[in-house]
Amino acid sequence: MRVHELHYSNTNTYLIEGDRGRLLFDTGWAGTFPAFCRAMGETGIAVRDIDYILISHYHPDHMGIAQEIADMGAVLLVPDVQADYLHAVDSVFEKEKNRAFIPIRDDRVLRFSLDEGTDILARIGLSGRIIHTPGHSDDSVSLYLDSGELFVGDLNPLYELELHAGTQIGQSWDRLLALKPKTVYYGHAKTAQLGETSVEPPTNSDLYALVSGIIKLIDRGCESAKIRKKTGADDEFIQDVMRMYLTHQNVGVQGILDRIEIKNK
Repeated sequence: MRVHELHYSNTNTYLIEGDRGRLLFDTGWAGTFPAFCRAMGETGIAVRDIDYILISHYHPDHMGIAQEIADMGAVLLVPDVQADYLHAVDSVFEKEKNRAFIPIRDDRVLRFSLDEGTDILARIGLSGRIIHTPGHSDDSVSLYLDSGELFVGDLNPLYELELHAGTQIGQSWDRLLALKPKTVYYGHAKTAQLGETSVEPPTNSDLYALVSGIIKLIDRGCESAKIRKKTGADDEFIQDVMRMYLTHQNVGVQGILDRIEIKNK
């Protein structure tokens, strides 16, 4: 088993090689397909050689090019907990007039129950399971491999866990941590080796304080011009923070900084 981390958009996506095939976990925003192909080229693996796609949850930045990749031959895996969400964000792309977006084609997906996930993974030589992990969204799923790799999409990073004790996020993490994962692959944070310092937020304290201040002003209903005047932050940075804070449920300061770091790579 081998994991390729593909950094070509604002979302981390992962190509996982099993003994008999390949699985892509998550994709980027609509319009990133050319960049995705370039990232795939760096792995030496052709897009047409991807067997399956699994989306952690159907938000725009995780499923935007799923159908374009599927049109190259991959099968989109849709567990039962996600069946009602395939077109949940079609209107978002329509509203922003994103002509690059191709909606999911319902007749081109493989629907299955979570209990069947283990058998499907076994087809490409992966031993593991697909787990329903709500909290960030109701349709969120995580992929756990028996060799210790865990892919969680936008489930809040472990360094924010204390903030979510007793919530759905905390309950989802309780189920995952009971499996004793060794490595956690996030959608918007650095890969973490459990037990090592990489689990801790690696952020400059001044930048953390700045984002925290911007969030407090957003909560007070302040517009970007007033936020700029009070904080001295530039417009683009403020807009990034506002967009990420308002569109990602339960995101924390470090989660926003992680997303900004990926965006600026």
